[in-house]
Amino acid sequence: MNRPSVPSVVVPLLTALVTLGVLTAWTAAGNAGRPARLSIPEGRVLIPSGTEATAAFFTLRNTGGADDVLTGVTGPAGHRAMLSRTVDIGHNARSMAMVRGATVPAGDALTMTPTTLDVMVSPPPRLAPGDRLTFTLHFRDSPPRTVRARAVRPGG
Repeated sequence: MNRPSVPSVVVPLLTALVTLGVLTAWTAAGNAGRPARLSIPEGRVLIPSGTEATAAFFTLRNTGGADDVLTGVTGPAGHRAMLSRTVDIGHNARSMAMVRGATVPAGDALTMTPTTLDVMVSPPPRLAPGDRLTFTLHFRDSPPRTVRARAVRPGG
């Protein structure tokens, strides 16, 4: 009868014990089972320079222990709002691409900017500096969050 050698038994056993120790420490630190905990301060919406669309930007902070996913956005009545991303299409040209979702990482933030992720609003509403628009952000795991964005001039 062939018995496994001592080293071939010890390595998996030590690996299991180390893994169990790490998981125990993670749980003891309060990280196990903590859902996403989102906070979203007031965002910004650009005063439109044209008649096709404008963009809004938010910073979504997640102090929870699990990632969540921003899956969509509802904008002001009469205006279509959608998640979009700027993509290079070559020859120094850029285009907008719709985004199905964006991860809000646990213990971190998702920050929207004009060169990354944003909320495209079409047609753009008439806005003056300081006006506010209301949006509802939708998530995979968290309940929808109603947030406001203050109108600013581009670059402001």
